Amino acid sequence: MFIFDYESGATALSVWMVWILVFVLLFLLNELTRRNVYVGFFSFVVLPIFLSVLWFTVLKETTYTDWFHLAKVYSATAGCIGFWCIRHLHGTNKKTGKEWRLSNNRIALCFPALILAINILEAVARDIEVGLTFSVEGGGIANDSMLVLGGSWNFMNAAAGILNIITITGWFGICIRKVTNHDKSKDMLWPDMLWFWIVAYDLWNFAYTYNCLPGHSWYCGFALLLAPTVCAFTIGKGAWLQHRAQTLALWCMFAQTVPAFIDEGKFAVSSSYGTNWLFFWSLLALLVNIVVFAFMVYKAVSTKRNPYKGELYIDLKKYKEIKALAE
Repeated sequence: MFIFDYESGATALSVWMVWILVFVLLFLLNELTRRNVYVGFFSFVVLPIFLSVLWFTVLKETTYTDWFHLAKVYSATAGCIGFWCIRHLHGTNKKTGKEWRLSNNRIALCFPALILAINILEAVARDIEVGLTFSVEGGGIANDSMLVLGGSWNFMNAAAGILNIITITGWFGICIRKVTNHDKSKDMLWPDMLWFWIVAYDLWNFAYTYNCLPGHSWYCGFALLLAPTVCAFTIGKGAWLQHRAQTLALWCMFAQTVPAFIDEGKFAVSSSYGTNWLFFWSLLALLVNIVVFAFMVYKAVSTKRNPYKGELYIDLKKYKEIKALAE
């Protein structure tokens, strides 16, 4: 499934140690940016501006300039900025004297679902592009950065991504985590985004990276997906989308700045390009997303709740656990 570059001096132990380092750093950087309002502002407003200047000037010969990589880094960063605003922007209405918070604005609460859907659609479009453009009898075609192999798996995974968008529910229930002695993060909680949707997303996104970014999927598919999920299932419950956006933006900024880390050298990990693996992960992603879609329809019909106008899973235990953390 993956191939380590033993000829360059890599060993299974050394590559795994680097993978663990990437995972731990992503986890810790997410903790820093979510727990400190000023670190978050610097990381997702100041730092991207500074790096953008570098990417289009002194680093223009080495950084990624294709539409997908640029769209990914800027859409992820835009998500982080929007989530930061929802969490922290508040004030007092000069006319009425009443306090306002962006987290109470229903229009603002549409933003997380919208940016998430756009992010997924970008990947769906790329899966379809690879399936249509880079499919040849008996082999693959090299694009600008790496070899990709198009096939039926791309279209299965594109369908999984579309289902993943359809099953986004309950964004009007987004709320802010209450401040405690142990956690002053004011995380953006999404109680209706429960573990089964997150697992379906992770499988779809891993299949996407394995299909379309095969030379990067060891890090950006495996480590990068696991870091926000572990956080969301442990110390940062209920805020998976926030964790995902922040770790994705941080990774994309790093990859744009130092692309050689994942493209060259002994710690670069390539795909085996086995069509059985390509087919397996995309099929698994599609099947799991079909199950989540069927469960959403079942809950909507049985409870007569509209999943796009309100919250759908309010009777589930995990929903109640996350809601209890809110202000």
